[in-house]
Amino acid sequence: MIFHVLTLFPELFSDFQRESIIGRAIEEKKAEIDLIQIRDFGLGKHRQVDDTPYGGGDGMLMRCEPLFEAFDSIEKTRKRGNEEKMKKIRRVYLTPQGRKFTQRTAERFVHYDEIVLLCGRYEGVDQRVRDELIDEEISIGDYVLTGGELPAMVVMDSVIRLLPGVLGKEGSHQFDSFSKEFGGKREYPHYTKPAEFQGLKVPDVLLSGNHAEIEKWRRGKLR
Repeated sequence: MIFHVLTLFPELFSDFQRESIIGRAIEEKKAEIDLIQIRDFGLGKHRQVDDTPYGGGDGMLMRCEPLFEAFDSIEKTRKRGNEEKMKKIRRVYLTPQGRKFTQRTAERFVHYDEIVLLCGRYEGVDQRVRDELIDEEISIGDYVLTGGELPAMVVMDSVIRLLPGVLGKEGSHQFDSFSKEFGGKREYPHYTKPAEFQGLKVPDVLLSGNHAEIEKWRRGKLR
């Protein structure tokens, strides 16, 4: 899967691409992150990407020209190959005004071959970008951040771990919190050694070896 990330701050993704499960997925070519600097398509010698909104108001908006060109650069890259390489793609704008991102969204996104993530800044982007270029608007919560870079990382992390072969145990994500297996509920409590620590004991049922009872206990602890 390829993630095309349109951002004014590509350096924020440096560590994200290298570490832990995400880093291994990229190294093993199960996922690819294509960082696109929006300012490369900016206007004039100062590479301007924003301007004041028509009608007045506080803040700045990202202009449509650089963003249309940035999206067009993705399409040109995709078309350089043969038609077989024209994969299923989803164009996503990360904004507090979008639909709440959930595990179900991640499970849906994993079926795309390519996902474009537009990281907004300032007061957002020109509405014409949203109307003409975006398939879906996503929010990671009911709060406002300085930009869409952190939400982009959240979306990529959540989706990449669902890709085949990324997690150590195949299919283990099926038993995550909010998964279909758990009916969208939060996962049950987990314990490991020692069986007793400072008077705090692991539930007896987990030490019993009775798998049917353990499963029953776990199902009863879903939240």
